Amino acid sequence: MNLKLKALTKSIWVYHMSTGSCNNCDIEILDLPTPRFDIERFGITLVGSIRHADAILVTGSLNLKTIPRIKAIYEQAPKPCVVIAIGACSCGQGIFRNGPNCPNPVDSVLPVDIYIPGCPPKPEAMIAGIVKLIEKLKGNITTSTS
Repeated sequence: MNLKLKALTKSIWVYHMSTGSCNNCDIEILDLPTPRFDIERFGITLVGSIRHADAILVTGSLNLKTIPRIKAIYEQAPKPCVVIAIGACSCGQGIFRNGPNCPNPVDSVLPVDIYIPGCPPKPEAMIAGIVKLIEKLKGNITTSTS
């Protein structure tokens, strides 16, 4: 395991990007740093710049305007950068599947490392998914489903 991946298992800085969501997933994500769930005890923190991030947290179904933007964001991220798809819309387009404005799922544009489904997923499910991601980065598991 290279040094950067080893660092990801101890402290993940996450950049949150909403790509056209209804904001229910975003509201649940904002519960994560509160004292009730306290993801910072795992070394996970939300950052405001992709240039400081180790992971991209994607919510919502990609629409025509966000596809070039999310590609640009991913290119600006320091590598290796993990991609986490949160919610039914980012995992499989949800209710926007086959819609004219949402032609591509997230995993056709970015290499998604872990999917956390739900509409919206609860903070407990998100924490469980992040723990599975850390185990995957350590090499203890090989699947990326939660």
